[in-house]
Amino acid sequence: MSSLPNLELRHLVALDAVATEGTFGRAADRLGYTQSAVSQQIAALERAVRAPVFDRPGGPRPVELTPFGAVLLGHARDILAKVAATDRDLDRFRAGETGTLHVGTFQSASTALLPAIVGRLRAEHPDVEIGLVESDLDDELWTRLGGGELDVSFVVGDIPEGFEARSLLTDPFVLIARAGEFPDDGARTVAEFIDRPLIGQQDNSCQQLNEAGLRAAGGEPRYVFRTNDNGAVAAMVRAGMGVAVMPMLCVDHNDPELTVHPIDPPIPSRIISIAWRATRTLSPIASRFIELATEAGADVAERITRAP
Repeated sequence: MSSLPNLELRHLVALDAVATEGTFGRAADRLGYTQSAVSQQIAALERAVRAPVFDRPGGPRPVELTPFGAVLLGHARDILAKVAATDRDLDRFRAGETGTLHVGTFQSASTALLPAIVGRLRAEHPDVEIGLVESDLDDELWTRLGGGELDVSFVVGDIPEGFEARSLLTDPFVLIARAGEFPDDGARTVAEFIDRPLIGQQDNSCQQLNEAGLRAAGGEPRYVFRTNDNGAVAAMVRAGMGVAVMPMLCVDHNDPELTVHPIDPPIPSRIISIAWRATRTLSPIASRFIELATEAGADVAERITRAP
């Protein structure tokens, strides 16, 4: 019985070199070894497989594979080819050229941040596959991130224990109303709109932060319609059903039928971050995604600052 667990890759490399070159001396030259080192590796190989792999006629004549050696050489070359392919794939993975990235996101991050990030990532690394999971339920994103289903995720608010995150931007809450609802486009106090019908979102961290801010300002919001679809919120406001308090990132500032009003004094803004599990080693492509998300967040934050 052979002792294949004792085989080493260098033994197979020596076998291939001697079989290709025909002599131990030429194989040594090819590998950059001494001839005695090659002989020792072939001897170790023969001990491991318990059979001779070369017939050695002596003198200047080339060595020849034994029938046993020919069978072994075929497998050896398959193994060496697989090792070489693995080495190439690992090099590409280290460079961030290949792999699959699973990203958690929510509506406003998907529309305001992801296009710039994914566009640059695809331009740099076109062979990388990106899988997106969008959810308005924060607990779902945290659960999937913690369970390893997601590599990174856009998140809102405080970062739970066991995760790390990089803050991307501060997203203030604004009031959106139908054009002409208020006498001018300036800032509005909570007292000016809290008694009006409100369009809100379903229960999530943003809506909870929104409502807590309104109550802290002295009002009790009265919602007549709730939806987690940002477009539907805007449509209901446009139709005159009510006004809405939304994060700036969720608002279309180019809609001529709507006006966007700062809230003065402001209610607490939401903090958007990119998060990952603290105990998980990030792949190179995940690390690059975080870098691009940071840059995209800075660009969006600047636009928010310039917005009327």
